[in-house]
Amino acid sequence: MKKNVLIIGGGGREHAIAYSLSRSEKVGKIYCAPGNAGIAQIAECHPELKATDLDGVVAFVRSHPDIYMTVVAPDDPLAAGMVDRLEAEGFRAFGPRAAAARLEASKSFAKDLMKKYGIPTAGYEVFTDYASAAEYLDGCAYPVVLKADGLALGKGVLICETEEEAKNGLKEIMLDKAFGSAGNTLVIEDFLTGFECSALAFCDGKTIVPMTTSQDHKRALDGNKGLNTGGMGTFSPSYKVSAETEKRIYDEVLLPTLNGLNAEGIEFKGVLYAGLMINGDDIKVLEYNARFGDPETQVILPRLATDLFDIFEACIDGTLSDVKIEWTGNCAVCVIAASGGYPEAYEKGKEISISDVDDNIIVFHAGTSHIDGKLVTSGGRVLGVTALAPTLKAARDSAYKNIENIEFDKMHYRRDILSEL
Repeated sequence: MKKNVLIIGGGGREHAIAYSLSRSEKVGKIYCAPGNAGIAQIAECHPELKATDLDGVVAFVRSHPDIYMTVVAPDDPLAAGMVDRLEAEGFRAFGPRAAAARLEASKSFAKDLMKKYGIPTAGYEVFTDYASAAEYLDGCAYPVVLKADGLALGKGVLICETEEEAKNGLKEIMLDKAFGSAGNTLVIEDFLTGFECSALAFCDGKTIVPMTTSQDHKRALDGNKGLNTGGMGTFSPSYKVSAETEKRIYDEVLLPTLNGLNAEGIEFKGVLYAGLMINGDDIKVLEYNARFGDPETQVILPRLATDLFDIFEACIDGTLSDVKIEWTGNCAVCVIAASGGYPEAYEKGKEISISDVDDNIIVFHAGTSHIDGKLVTSGGRVLGVTALAPTLKAARDSAYKNIENIEFDKMHYRRDILSEL
């Protein structure tokens, strides 16, 4: 008998999860809250139900006894304890509980855990008052990195080239509260060089199984210029990461993280994501996420050959070691079509036109909705055009060819994803 699933969230990551689950023979009806216009093509969406509404979600699951499993995808409800709440009512949920999600929700907690258990990361100091942090900046080597401790929609990180920049950033985070209460505590971190890589893994509390590698492009503009964003494009696998480096990531980062959490009495079930900086033989953790990345999920899950529902089941039940996780031979490239002005102020409600796309293309919706029968923009990152092909170069070329079939006013996308190939 097929099982019905509820997905919490409404972005490109959730569309990719819904897409993968819809391909499982074991999954019946998919619900999504709040969902988006793309997810609505394969799921029953409930836009009235916000992803952060813990009471509302629990009440929804209680009133829908046909829901077998709830997949909690975004960071905020995980940190707030949505999985804890669902489990306390006897409902089945995929994702880490609040104590484990703290790995993402508190950068200072994550840094202290890495320090305690010998997981490689940049040197750092933690501050809770402005004056002490300002004094520390007087003697820093530059560039330096300022990180708001809490969740800030992927935007609470400032790379400061000079002391003046750092002092302005410090004021912005700790005094002006640009990221709200997330900036009450601040991490000041040494600046690292190299290339960034995303290492995601499935966890069941005891076993951790790495996913295929991927790389994200964070800056808004070509040439890695402009402001940091949630991600403007991504590709998988990473051609820069060797099999030997993948093994080192598992041995030196992923497994020690799971073991460290267990030693602290924290069980991690769900998706563990380590954002890495790699420079030659040097591997260091920049940050952790306690969920699938966005837009990494849009290139990772289309390459997954194993049934995602089976993996979710095994993570919840603690039987992940029994599942053989396999990947297709295809490569994937995703290019994000964003609203003009993103990641700063941008307009919504722009009508979107999508012409025919090739068979190897999946258009994942992120910030979209239907208004008066029209498909319109409703977020900063609007669509993710994912191409699957035998090589990264072919996938890149296909993604760029097909993104030309998408139009909306002030649409912006980076034109240099994998331009080195």
